[in-house]
Amino acid sequence: MTIVTSVAVIAGLTLALASMIVIANRWLHVQEDPRIDRVESMLPHTNCGACGYPGCRAFAEALVRGETLPVKCTVGTAEDHVKIATFLGVDVGTQTKRVARLACAGGSNVARNRAHYEGLGSCAAVALVAGGGKACFWGCLGLADCERACDFDAIEMDVHQIPVVDEDRCTACGDCVEACPKDLFSLHPANQRLWVACASLAEGDEILSDCEVACTGCGRCAMDAPVQIQMKHHLPVIDYSKGSLSAMPTQRCPTGAIVWLDKTLGPVKGRAAKKIIRQGNVREGIS
Repeated sequence: MTIVTSVAVIAGLTLALASMIVIANRWLHVQEDPRIDRVESMLPHTNCGACGYPGCRAFAEALVRGETLPVKCTVGTAEDHVKIATFLGVDVGTQTKRVARLACAGGSNVARNRAHYEGLGSCAAVALVAGGGKACFWGCLGLADCERACDFDAIEMDVHQIPVVDEDRCTACGDCVEACPKDLFSLHPANQRLWVACASLAEGDEILSDCEVACTGCGRCAMDAPVQIQMKHHLPVIDYSKGSLSAMPTQRCPTGAIVWLDKTLGPVKGRAAKKIIRQGNVREGIS
């Protein structure tokens, strides 16, 4: 009798709980807008987060709620944006293209290593060993974590172990920003072409023994564009909100640490910058 009673009690509890779940589902169920599935099907399903939402599903929900616009999907094509806008009866929207930019130009031909590293081929790994083997503590470690993190093949390491961003492929997803242990990547509007390609906080020409293209903190670029450029911790900081900028602040930079990013030619240095012709690696150790 004890076993039969126990089984009966358990069966009764199971039935009661199942009934409560059914009732709760009926009364608490929230009907989902069927348009969300349709909009999600029009998205690229990359779940990159460049739109500002955690994935394509969340972005589709925000679109249906009217909280955002189709153009915010930087991975989708213009045709995709129009399809979604037409389906929802909303504007496509406008947005300035953003791209990832690297605050370093210290490749192996201009920057020295203070130690030889043998181990896991990862920037994150080598950074754990006293910040990495590069003589410039702030410099790119060149082990391509950013390239591997990019799902859109927008980053490629050049012959001197410096990542180069393909602006046409870059979706500003931010994966490279998260992957870089030196915090050298950031996202910026593509039409902002004046760029400081250095993150060193050292001051003076002594830094040039570590990296020949480092910023020495001379402040000449800030003198030439005092409204838009301010020196902070010996490094020029550009305020892009303070009017348009030209390539003029690059002209007197002695190392080429501040450049003009030409869409076709790439980084263009000013006339005062020392020409770099070395193609091989700088020897290890600080001279």
